[in-house]
Amino acid sequence: MGWYEWSAQLLLIGLLAGAIPCILKLERTLAAVRRDRQALEASAAGLGEAVRMAEAASLRLRATAEGAGRQVAERLAAAEPMRDDLRYLVERAEGLADRLEGLVRMARPMAAPEPAAAVPSQAERDLLRALSQGLAGARSGR
Repeated sequence: MGWYEWSAQLLLIGLLAGAIPCILKLERTLAAVRRDRQALEASAAGLGEAVRMAEAASLRLRATAEGAGRQVAERLAAAEPMRDDLRYLVERAEGLADRLEGLVRMARPMAAPEPAAAVPSQAERDLLRALSQGLAGARSGR
């Protein structure tokens, strides 16, 4: 072996020794990347499950909303004839109320109260009788 070979081998050993810290750092970084990758895959699996659950909930919500919409439409369809009947009854009632008001106005002059004759009540008659008997008894006792 010549001195060139020894120099080349020493240079190679020096380079390899200098590369060892970089290799250790790279190995730690790769281990951290592998751990993060596993955590990311687990998160992605959880996210996928959450997306599936959200889609299922969205479908159920849509179905519920459609069912509620159909119920509202059915109730509106059932209420329209009732609304028309009520409108007709209100119109008739307004006409009848107007006629009744006219009749009441016409009847008021006819029903004007006549001056009532003073009719004594039973208590007043009893009082008058007692007074007249008292006076008659007082006259006879003189």
